[in-house]
Amino acid sequence: MQITDQNFDQIPETALAWHTAGKGAVLATVIETWGSAPRRVGGQMVINADGDMQGSVSGGCVEGAVILEAQEALERGQSVVLEYGVSDGDAFAVGLACGGKIRVLLEPVSDAGLPPQMLRELVGARANRVPVAYVVDLDGFQRRLAYKGYDDLFRLDRSGIQEGTQTFVGLHNPPVRVVIVGAVHITQTLVPMLRLVGIDPIIIDPRDGFASQARFGDVDIIPDWPDEALQTLHPDARTGIVLLTHDPKLDDPALHIALGSNVFYIGALGSKRTHAKRIDRLHEMGFGDDDIARIHGPVGLDIGAATPAEIAASILGQIVQTLRVSK
Repeated sequence: MQITDQNFDQIPETALAWHTAGKGAVLATVIETWGSAPRRVGGQMVINADGDMQGSVSGGCVEGAVILEAQEALERGQSVVLEYGVSDGDAFAVGLACGGKIRVLLEPVSDAGLPPQMLRELVGARANRVPVAYVVDLDGFQRRLAYKGYDDLFRLDRSGIQEGTQTFVGLHNPPVRVVIVGAVHITQTLVPMLRLVGIDPIIIDPRDGFASQARFGDVDIIPDWPDEALQTLHPDARTGIVLLTHDPKLDDPALHIALGSNVFYIGALGSKRTHAKRIDRLHEMGFGDDDIARIHGPVGLDIGAATPAEIAASILGQIVQTLRVSK
């Protein structure tokens, strides 16, 4: 048995690849938690017929038990809901003696379980950054993919069982990405910070010598003018934009694209005086006060940051705050 804890966000893709290769695949999804359960609702892992797994539903507490149940579900070809916790006689065996509970939905990829064609559609939507909800009636295991009707849940990025029903809605939001305009010293620190919290960084800078692989390693770098580059990236609600060039020739065109999109975060480097001048320019460009209020300027949380690394930390904190709290 091989256990792989990386690429948690690629679980549906792995399930499809294992099914296509004839290895069999069972998706395990956290559908409900209470108390000290360590994984949030919507967390997933996938298990194949050999007992190999990828991902996690509990950070290690119940994985062993889930693997055994998954192999049985794969043989039967039928879905099942599991529950582990202190009320279960096996609580100590699965490591939840501290008071937590967890319910897990097991779905073999099969005609009687999760239909392969539905999984292919789900993987395709994810590849194209299309938000999609995977909706399951837990009473009869009827399934569908929904692209509309769950706007609040998508905004909150919150999977779960709908109140008063036995319907589980699993959200597949596009991965969060942050586009940084300006390959400056702050960017060199901000990029690894973003990666540590699971956010994909992209750098835009048309200036020779700034956006080089020697300075930034394997990060995606686009050496085009910001407005042109952003148009090709198609900013969406899972995109943040940070402007760090301190140069209106680069920042203002990027702001024009950002303010015309539904990105979740816009931050712009500069003092209060610099930002006041920025606001005047945006007014001249035809943007109203409500549009301009979307800009975090000066960028970052007010923590007294002074060094490039401290400024990067303040920016990261503000991005996470906007994503998780400021709804």
